[in-house]
Amino acid sequence: MNVTIIFELIATLFIGGCIGYFLSKSSLNKYRENKLKEAEDKAAAILKEGELKAENIKQEKMLQAKEKFLELKLQHEEQINQREKKMLEVEKRVKDKETKLNEELHQNNNQKKQLEQAINENLIKAESLTKKQAELNQMHQQQVEILEKISGYSAEDAKAELVEALKQEARSRAQAQIQAIVEEAQLNAKAEAKKIIVQTIQRVGTEQAIENSVSVFNIESDEIKGRIIGREGRNIRALEAVTGVEIIVDDTPEAILLSCFDPVRREVARLSLHRLVTDGRIHPARIEEIVAKTQQQIEEEIIEIGKKTIIDLGIHGLHPELVKMVGRMKYRSSYGQNLLQHSREVANIAGILASELGLNPKIAKRAGLLHDIGKVPEEESEYPHAILGMQWAEKYGENQTVVNAIGAHHDEIEMKSLIAPIIQVADAISGARPGARRQVVESYIQRLRDLENVALSFDGVNTAYAIQAGRELRVMVQSEKIDDQKASQLSFEISEKIQNELTYPGQVKVTVIRETRAVNIAR
Repeated sequence: MNVTIIFELIATLFIGGCIGYFLSKSSLNKYRENKLKEAEDKAAAILKEGELKAENIKQEKMLQAKEKFLELKLQHEEQINQREKKMLEVEKRVKDKETKLNEELHQNNNQKKQLEQAINENLIKAESLTKKQAELNQMHQQQVEILEKISGYSAEDAKAELVEALKQEARSRAQAQIQAIVEEAQLNAKAEAKKIIVQTIQRVGTEQAIENSVSVFNIESDEIKGRIIGREGRNIRALEAVTGVEIIVDDTPEAILLSCFDPVRREVARLSLHRLVTDGRIHPARIEEIVAKTQQQIEEEIIEIGKKTIIDLGIHGLHPELVKMVGRMKYRSSYGQNLLQHSREVANIAGILASELGLNPKIAKRAGLLHDIGKVPEEESEYPHAILGMQWAEKYGENQTVVNAIGAHHDEIEMKSLIAPIIQVADAISGARPGARRQVVESYIQRLRDLENVALSFDGVNTAYAIQAGRELRVMVQSEKIDDQKASQLSFEISEKIQNELTYPGQVKVTVIRETRAVNIAR
């Protein structure tokens, strides 16, 4: 019973399931058909809309194409018009040139006719001249024959004698010309040598250096003078004894004079006094201690000065003793001229001269720096300073050319190289240049004044300036009184007066300047 019921239930469920399946499948198919129809309608609408849009785009593109066509057509017509205009202009120019060529052709034809007429006239004149030339030749031959009969010389003999006379005259003139050329060459050589020396002087600029034998030590108050003198003068006596310098304490306010011909000792005394006054402890034992330290400092400073000098001049491999002598030259003077500054100047001048003459400038600089080391001996010597310097240079292994130049720069020994006369010339230039020594600078200034006064003595001269160390005189004249011709004459007259009345080295160039100015003011 129960089994039957179960089977009935299973059968009922199975039949119900089948019916449901078929019903759902039918419903799904119907739904799919509806959706498909809706999609087809929608696709048809999109296609219709696309066709409308395509038609609109087609209409727009056609309209744009028509507008572009019209624009291109207008541009084409404009280009055609411009080309026609240019062709008309070219055609006009061609016609103008053709007209001009026709005119020129007409003128050329006329000139051709005139030229043919002139040629015919010249041919007629040439025939006439040929006849006259033949007549002249015949007359000349007759005259020659007459002269031969009168003189007894044939034409060939006369020619030979004339040629010989011309040869003699040419030889004499050639000899005179050769002599003039030789003299001119000598003058040019002298002028060129002067030019080299003058250029060398101008390329070396040094300060005026004048040394005295007295130094001034400034103090803050006169009370310090008493402390320097000390009780019964023992401080000042001790200071003079250890330094070798005379210390002058007088009524000069706030100053003490240090007198000594040895600048090194004078500098030691000055620095020692400065240290003692600054320290405040002044007594004989302290004085000896300070002076000893100052001497050591000066010795070190001398070596540093020597090293710096040779570095500045580009000199290498100098013996330490020679370096020390170079440094000592700072504290020596010769005829009022600082010896180190003089030696540096001689070295520079000698180097430039050697370069101008194609020699070794380094050797020349070395000899120029060392040429006066014989003036700085630590002890007195009976030898001249040139010989003493030569001996020291040889002792410390200097080049023989340098040794000879040092010894020969005052002609104590024979010169053996071209460097020696260069050192001699450079030494003379340095000693004689304006400003080197007191007596030289005074005469130099007076010579410049004399040059200017000579120019100012002429009528029409406004101002005159002596420039380039007196080698040129610039003269400014009044334009209303002196014209161009008178300016040239004035220059000659001034140069003649300078040559006749003044004494000067080298030559003086006189330049007369005449200037006319027109000045207006725009307001």
